[in-house]
Order: sequence, then structure tokens, then C-alpha cells
Amino acid sequence: MPVTLEEIARAAGVSRGTVDRALHDRGRIRPEVAAEIKKLALEMGYQPSRAGKALAMSGKKIKIGVILQYMETPFMMQTLKGVQEGKQEVESLGGIVQICEIEKVRPDKVIKLMEDMRRQGFQGIALTPSENPELKKVISKYCKEYGIPIVMMNADLEDTGRLCFVGQDNYQSGRTAAGLMGEITGGKGQVGVITGEVSNPGLKARRNGFTEELQKCYPHIQVAAVCYSHDEEEEAARATEQLLVQYPQLTGIYVTGHGVSGVCRVLKKAGKDGKIRMIANDFLEENKKWLKEGTINFLIGQDARTQGYEPVMILFRLLFDQIKPEKELLHTEIAIKTRYNI
Repeated sequence: MPVTLEEIARAAGVSRGTVDRALHDRGRIRPEVAAEIKKLALEMGYQPSRAGKALAMSGKKIKIGVILQYMETPFMMQTLKGVQEGKQEVESLGGIVQICEIEKVRPDKVIKLMEDMRRQGFQGIALTPSENPELKKVISKYCKEYGIPIVMMNADLEDTGRLCFVGQDNYQSGRTAAGLMGEITGGKGQVGVITGEVSNPGLKARRNGFTEELQKCYPHIQVAAVCYSHDEEEEAARATEQLLVQYPQLTGIYVTGHGVSGVCRVLKKAGKDGKIRMIANDFLEENKKWLKEGTINFLIGQDARTQGYEPVMILFRLLFDQIKPEKELLHTEIAIKTRYNI
């Protein structure tokens, strides 16, 4: 027998109305509650009865494209799972979702894929952007001239005319890291920042939020250096080794993105784990291991599933139901974990 909304409500400990709002994305409901209900419904085998809409939709030929950069990083692999969930839902209704994966930063390839999608009649595109003047121009042209809505995910380019952004408030995440660093270092000392690709706007926002908040609230903490790992573990390890040599009094390290294990291995080998305070991002299994061991003091997490799933569904709702997103900035939660609550 098919799973009912009442059964899902009982399993989730909420009302039937809450389940209905969560599964159909209507009404006011906290994003984390909606995500848990959708996950539970999927596990229980719930199949939405939208045959009428699926039949009507087949005539609309809705086609959504997704372009993901930085696919060598574990976090983007988590985001991909959310995209695939959205693809499965849209395609169950007769639509088409095409996912294109790109390793590293390749704005030229993003532009080519966008043009391919436009020529093939795709009506909406979700993508992870990078700081590139030509890519910005192309995105603006698609939004303003071609009328193809673009949803940014994971990182944002605000001045492009994009429909909306889904992801963490990266600047605020950096400020959060600065506040934590200020507390665990006693508000003084030298800290290093290890970040990824120069052209990643999300990591740039975190770095800026971190350094500006330290300048404002913790003037006795000096940012000794900002190092770029280009999202490579070994590059992050080498950057850490250089920091330890150049700044023997280093008191803290903030890692804005990928490369955490490389940093932790060097600190452990040098006998500095637990002595040099460390803050990193994303609740990856490897990162959680270092957190439990005490090499990392705090992990700042973001909702990878939502960042992948919601852009697909936002475009679907816009193209099928003409429902625009409620806000331009759809920020996911900034979560903090320690070894005691992981």
C-alpha cells in the first residue's frame, strides 16, 4: 500500500498539515524541518500523486540545466546528491534535468555548457560560479537578454541579474570563525588563513568576513598570512609547513574550505595539534575525525543537500507553476560543531 501523509506525520512527530506543507513547498515551515520530513518521506517510499500535473507538464517540455564546478572537493560531492534528488523528482513529473560536472575552476567550460544548454532549449540553469569577468557578462546576458533564469548555488555573484542564491552566507560564516578564533586564543596572537581557489567567490567572502571581523573586534590578533591551497590537500599541507617556519609563534589557523586533512597532518607531525587553535569548514567524515581527536577546535557546517536540491526545485516551480522564490538570498544555516556535539 502507498505511504500516506498521516503515516509520515506520525513517524515525524508532526501534524499532517506540516507534512503537506513540507512535501509541497508551501506555507511557512523551517527549512531544517522541511528537509527532515522530505528525507523521512523518501526513506518510507512516499510517492507524490501528481499524475495530472506530470501529464500537463509533458507538453511544456521543461528542461533545467545544472553546472557544478569544484567537483574534486568532497563538499561538492555532497551537494551533487541534493542535485540528483531534485533531478529525480523533476524527471518523475516528465521534466528533464541535465547535470554537468567540472573539476577545478573552468569559467570557459561553464560558458560553453551554458551556450549548449541555450541552443538545446533549456529554460533555466543552476550553477556554481567563479569570479571571472567574462562569465559575469554571459550570466547577465542570459538573465536580461535571453530571459533564462540563473540560480547561484554554493557561492554568489550578486551583480549579474541572477534570480537568487541558495547557500550559506559566506561572509557571515567568516565572521563566525573570527569570533570563535577570538575566544579560543584569548583575543591575541598570530593566525594564518588557508583558502582554496582565488576565484571562488564563496571562499573569498569567508576570508573577508574573517579578517574584517578580527580587525574590528580583535585588534590584537594579527592575520600573519593568507595562503592559497587551490583545493589541494598537499598544497594545504605545504602552506602549513611554511606558516610554521615563518611564524613560530603562530596561535591559530582558519581553513576556509578544502585541504583540512593536509593541514591537520602537518600540525600533528609537528606536535602542534591542540596547541595551535584551528577552525575549519564542512561536516565531512574526515573533518569530523580530526575534530574528535582535538586537532580541530571548531567545524562550521553548511547544508549541502539543500544547496543542491533547492536550486533545481526553485527553477522547476518557476517554470511550471510561475512561482518565484520568496527571497533573493536563501541562506542555509551556519552550524557549529565541537568534539562534544559532533
